[in-house]
Amino acid sequence: MQLSVLDQSIALAGVGEDAAIRDTVDLAVHCETLGYRRFWLSEHHNLPTIVGTAPEVLMAAVAARTRRIRIGSAGVMLPHYAALKVAEQFRVLDALAPGRIDLGVGRAPGGDMRTALALNPQAHGAADQFPEQIRDLQAWTAGRQHRGIVAHPRPPADARDFERAPALWVLGSSDYGARLAAHFGLPYAFAYFFMDGQGVEQALSLYRALYQPSERHPTPQATICVWALAADSEAEARHHALSRDRWRIDRARGRLGPLLSPDAVAERGFSAEEGPALEAQHRKAFVGSAPQVAAQLRELATALGLDELVVNTWAHDPAVRRRSYALLAREFGLAPDLATTPPENAA
Repeated sequence: MQLSVLDQSIALAGVGEDAAIRDTVDLAVHCETLGYRRFWLSEHHNLPTIVGTAPEVLMAAVAARTRRIRIGSAGVMLPHYAALKVAEQFRVLDALAPGRIDLGVGRAPGGDMRTALALNPQAHGAADQFPEQIRDLQAWTAGRQHRGIVAHPRPPADARDFERAPALWVLGSSDYGARLAAHFGLPYAFAYFFMDGQGVEQALSLYRALYQPSERHPTPQATICVWALAADSEAEARHHALSRDRWRIDRARGRLGPLLSPDAVAERGFSAEEGPALEAQHRKAFVGSAPQVAAQLRELATALGLDELVVNTWAHDPAVRRRSYALLAREFGLAPDLATTPPENAA
């Protein structure tokens, strides 16, 4: 079983938003030393909680600080942009981190429609062009001439199309993305944490049944992104998970803001009216001691026939997040990167 990471650059109450961006880069370095396979970055706009707005920029910063881990977008919200410009950005990223770049694309706005129009004044109907944009990206990111245009810098002349091209992934949380990924012969990542896994079985089944083999991906390649938090004890993990518990309940009522500390949430508590929603969240949460969370994740992966999971973790204290990823790496027997792991006595 392989593990990867999705980071969203979460704003923390009492801390400047810019700190979230720097913590993302630091977390990538940490996860590389632990043996994680990929480090993916999300794109959201006009949200006071998730402040990672430019994954392609963050990817360059991560590339400069790492040497092995794959770096990706999860994803670029393609209807906001011209496919050629995205291809050029990711060709540059491949030149910076050869063979380590994943290009995950989605068609969701990653924010409200007013913001989508500000990002792309022609956004109305742009999502309908998503399949055509993927077709364009396949050609341009591979360095091929397409529509009389080449996205530079091109890969080495002696490389096959896919050997030095960013790996294109289709992201989604519905049947649409699964069908599209299958049609183009591309890997597929299901956003399990969006709706607590609703529809995941059907989406993966459709993807595998409809899959059209491609040269780079002769067989289906799927993963899901789950939210999980592990700590040294179940009680500690549940305490730190209070921050996200509070955020999810507030979000359902249209109240968004930076992630509160678990102490502040515990002091405030939850109302009787909020109790049922909180209990429902707890029943579906991957929260607990490292052995508990690892067992839940293995059970889920086995049920869905997956050999890789992407883990997203929120905590108000960055040290808690780093500890969670370290505990899961140990439970899953990930191979630490000795070339990048600092000595035990290092500061």
